[in-house]
Amino acid sequence: MKVWLLLGFLLLHEAFEEITGQPLPKNKRPKEPGENRIKPTNKKVKPKIPKIKDRDAADAPPKTQSIMIHMMDKGRFQKPAATLSLTAGQTLELRCKGNKIEWSYPAYLETFKDSRLSVKQHERYGQLTLANSTAADTGEFSCWGQLCQGYICRRDETKTGSTYIFFTEKGELFVPSPSYFDVVYLNPDRQAVVPCRVTVLSAKVTLHREFPAKEIPANGTDIVYDVKRGFVYLQPHADHQGVVYCKAEAGGKSQISVKYQLLYVEVPRGPPSTTILASSNKVRSGADISVLCTVLGEPDVEVEFRWIYPGQKDERPVTIQDSWRLIHRGLGHTTRISQSTLTIEDFETIDVGYYICTAHNLQGETTVATIVESS
Repeated sequence: MKVWLLLGFLLLHEAFEEITGQPLPKNKRPKEPGENRIKPTNKKVKPKIPKIKDRDAADAPPKTQSIMIHMMDKGRFQKPAATLSLTAGQTLELRCKGNKIEWSYPAYLETFKDSRLSVKQHERYGQLTLANSTAADTGEFSCWGQLCQGYICRRDETKTGSTYIFFTEKGELFVPSPSYFDVVYLNPDRQAVVPCRVTVLSAKVTLHREFPAKEIPANGTDIVYDVKRGFVYLQPHADHQGVVYCKAEAGGKSQISVKYQLLYVEVPRGPPSTTILASSNKVRSGADISVLCTVLGEPDVEVEFRWIYPGQKDERPVTIQDSWRLIHRGLGHTTRISQSTLTIEDFETIDVGYYICTAHNLQGETTVATIVESS
């Protein structure tokens, strides 16, 4: 009987090993000291580095979103490319998404307050419409959204739209100019532009000197051609002065532009150089007096004048007349004289005191004064 029990136990033992693939557990031996300690390994673990977009998201500039749409025929529309070529005579319609949109367009349209141009603000978009377009309308059209807090608004740089449009017109390769002769001032400290802009993007444009007759190369160093601006003198100097014109060729046709007189200017930039002079510093009662404020400056820099005079607080009637003219000092140097004249009739005691003139330009302002007394 004991033999059969022992045989049965051996058979069960073998069956268990076949099923589990493991031998039956044996009595556990005592563990040696330190046997359960984790053994060091040479496996390299890569440190986790935060993704760049997550780490720099707060510092990244806001993405710019184009908001301009070009409305086309038959109700079609598309986002305009950086440049467009349209046939003159078409009606241009641009829309920009937003409930407060500002626009910029060629200065030609703004200067003449052209009735063909219409700008409207709708509830969800701004709309610019230009009817009966002409070659003269060629230029940059842009829009941007406004961010307002109360009455204070600022430009939203993330929502803008822009396109430069060439309006092609038969017989007009150049954007028409309001005059047949124009003056370009060459300042040694800033760029000068001969504005030979074309209405055909593919036109070949060259610059020419009238006398002595020769082509002036746009070498990319001193002179470059920008289709949106014209020929740009990067570093003007006295040798560039003279009469020039441009020539355009496209589609087997050629055209000559208006002429440009290039004048070199050597007037230092800065606040106005101002002087003041009274017709007399001692005036008798009942006489007339005039005080002249004069600025000598660059020919293309405008000057604004402000006056303070003794009778101002009592609303003393005076006449103030502003004027300017150009003077040529030889060797192609030109200076602008800007003047403001304050005139008082029937001089009285109330008119005695200091006459103060402040002249202002883009670089700053200068204040001068003179005293007028009663004789």
